Amino acid sequence: MSTEQTIPHTFRIAIGQFNPTVGDVAGNLAKAREARADAAAQGADLLLLTELFISGYPPEDLVLKPAFLKACLKAVEDLAAETADGGPGVIIGFPRQGEKGRHNSVALLDGGAIVALRDKV
Repeated sequence: MSTEQTIPHTFRIAIGQFNPTVGDVAGNLAKAREARADAAAQGADLLLLTELFISGYPPEDLVLKPAFLKACLKAVEDLAAETADGGPGVIIGFPRQGEKGRHNSVALLDGGAIVALRDKV
């Protein structure tokens, strides 16, 4: 029995271009879940969603509210946990409170976790 893994010859990326509602974290999370289910049904390996998808764009003064930033992070963490099902990974944008301030961030979600975070510069 070989321990080598077979590398697939294709990598399918689904791009979800929706109109998330500013401030509606729960509604935007529901849209992300729906898009992920659709991407899975079409055999995608990765779903790419837009900048600040969870908060809606532009979030303006909402990013000054700590409770809003916490809600956005919680939504991203919840979606990350759902990727443990083996379905497509997700790249999604959200506002985030970091150690040195607020950031317009993107997260890579896969295998049930936030695999990577990057901040817009």
